[in-house]
Amino acid sequence: MVLFTNLVHANVSITDSLFLKADTLGNQTVSVLKNKKAISKKGSTEHETFKPDPVKVVWMGAIIPGLGQIMNRRYWKVPIVYAGFAGCAYAISLNATRYEKYKLAYRDISDINDLTNSYLSLLPEGYTIDNYPGGKSGLEGNLKSFYEQYRRYRDLSIILSIGYYALTLVEAYVDAQLFDFDISPDLSMQIRPALMQNAYGKTNSAGFQLSLNLK
Repeated sequence: MVLFTNLVHANVSITDSLFLKADTLGNQTVSVLKNKKAISKKGSTEHETFKPDPVKVVWMGAIIPGLGQIMNRRYWKVPIVYAGFAGCAYAISLNATRYEKYKLAYRDISDINDLTNSYLSLLPEGYTIDNYPGGKSGLEGNLKSFYEQYRRYRDLSIILSIGYYALTLVEAYVDAQLFDFDISPDLSMQIRPALMQNAYGKTNSAGFQLSLNLK
């Protein structure tokens, strides 16, 4: 009888021990899953709450063009920014080169030294000083007109480049300010029938009500 009781007691103890271990493992598993979920939720929250500093974005973009867009995490805008700067640089270089060429030609044709004749390379094919419309004075007037024109184009290209540079800074600043602005497509407009009350005590009138829903 005593042996049977001891066996039963041992069996119950082993069973309780197994349940205890299973329960402990289950609690540990639940704890690990909760920790993973908390870490995942924390990372998601940090990503959702990212907000760039507009002032810092402008300063960094002023030092290195395109860095403001990078700090805003708008990486796709960086090639556009540099493509615009490349176009501005090309326009400045082209107009500056032509300005210098026509300026030198005008200076050569205006002096009395026959050895300075760079203007001859700018004559249209088949033309010489003798058969050019207006002769030497006509060519001199055209060269002056061209070099003044390209000087204006060069100056305009520089101004537009500065304007484009400022535009990239403004775009980065505004983008940083509106980074967390809600642009969800929950925008709806409805026209509903409405009963309009008359403030002067007369009979109410029926009409339509325009309802605009902005989220």
